[in-house]
Amino acid sequence: MSAAGSKVGGHDGPAIPGLLVAAPGSGHGKTTALCGIAAALGGRGVDVRTFKAGPDYLDPTWHRRVTGRPSRNLDAWMTGKDGVWASFARGVVDVDSSREQGALAIVEGVMGLFDGRDPRGLDGSGAELALLLGLPVILVVDAAGMARSAAAVVEGFARHVAGVDVVGVVFNRVGSAGHTRILREAIEALPDFGKPRVRVLGGLPKAPDLAVPERHLGLVSAEHAAGHPGADPDWARRLGDWAGEHLDLDAILALARPVARVADVSSVGRSPSPPRIRIGVAQDAAFHFYYPDNLDLLREAGAELVPFSPLADNALPGGLDGLYLGGGYPEAHAAELEANAPIRAAVRRFSGAVYAECGGLMFLGESLDDRAMCGVLPLRTTMGAEGAGKGRLRALGYREVVTTRDTVLGPAGTMFRGHEFHYSALAGTPGMAPAYRMKGRTGETVEGWATDRVLGSYVHAHFGSNPALATSFVAACEAHRGR
Repeated sequence: MSAAGSKVGGHDGPAIPGLLVAAPGSGHGKTTALCGIAAALGGRGVDVRTFKAGPDYLDPTWHRRVTGRPSRNLDAWMTGKDGVWASFARGVVDVDSSREQGALAIVEGVMGLFDGRDPRGLDGSGAELALLLGLPVILVVDAAGMARSAAAVVEGFARHVAGVDVVGVVFNRVGSAGHTRILREAIEALPDFGKPRVRVLGGLPKAPDLAVPERHLGLVSAEHAAGHPGADPDWARRLGDWAGEHLDLDAILALARPVARVADVSSVGRSPSPPRIRIGVAQDAAFHFYYPDNLDLLREAGAELVPFSPLADNALPGGLDGLYLGGGYPEAHAAELEANAPIRAAVRRFSGAVYAECGGLMFLGESLDDRAMCGVLPLRTTMGAEGAGKGRLRALGYREVVTTRDTVLGPAGTMFRGHEFHYSALAGTPGMAPAYRMKGRTGETVEGWATDRVLGSYVHAHFGSNPALATSFVAACEAHRGR
């Protein structure tokens, strides 16, 4: 495999072969299958770059476990089509196509192949990305307890939308090699419907010691996999060996098609030298939900990003002008966060600009389930009492936001898009005016809590929806330096 010049979607430039891994729905094992393929091909010398359709933070942590690189979210609703191309470019800008086995971009779909924001269209679906980037689709089908019926599933997906090209199928959770042969025969018996036959790429047997674990937000993140098989440091190698034994890797490589990079790829990822300000970024098992593009856009705007751990560190890094507190699982570490009084005091005393999302918002508040947090914002959050809502999903979906006051992300009237997904809730009235007016699928509401230098919200903003957010936050860090 090698990169070649091409033109896709109106963009000229060198290309990387790519494909999309999808499924009929959630739970078929597409993340495990993708990670197995990436690990197996990486072991053969292929430079694999991974991406995730939609706003998911968890699946990309597993992609990174097997590739060692950030896995980027591709979401045309949040960032627009140009934003998808920019995110894709950031993921492949330094790809090593000189390797003997070349390079490959693999995008993981979201839910089922055709599932997105609207049941009547493809917005936000993996199929939308397949059409936008010109990606062939490999379908992962949980075939446990199925024979010829699996062929009906494959045929239906292959025929459903013109232009969405399902070229291969991986059967997951097969019972035996004989089961895989039966499934292959069922696919090969399908009638011709005007396109090349879907190729059976193999059958993955049940392997509970290798499957990516699940939890209340979907999958467990790789950073939070203690006690699960994925926490084994040898997991990626074993997963690659397993996939290499049961899948036709040569066929997978042959099915990939070139995807053009954007024309201005040479400017992607470059930041001013030297950086103008330093931003501390919370990075540990409690806080690790960040869109890689948000971090890149901050660097490009002039920030040096300095990781720190609210769980393990007793002080903030020196010389910081701002803090970025992302989402994660603070509720699972509330006792440890409460016990680390020095870091909570350091955050409370910090005088620079602060931006916090979801879990970061919970950390900035006064308490989380009655455990003391930082007290920067007059908020109390709760996961709900036992038997009275504990474990209940409080919010889920895309959000379109307009700020109603000046914040560290820009002046009043700043617009951006993001996503909300959480089980915690505010306990009582915050006692301060909301900073956001936001629209979701079910209507409008208000949210976001701000002072002149602090902003916290449950919304995970994608800076790719408005790159000025990164520029404004860097400017806010400069404005509050030394105060």
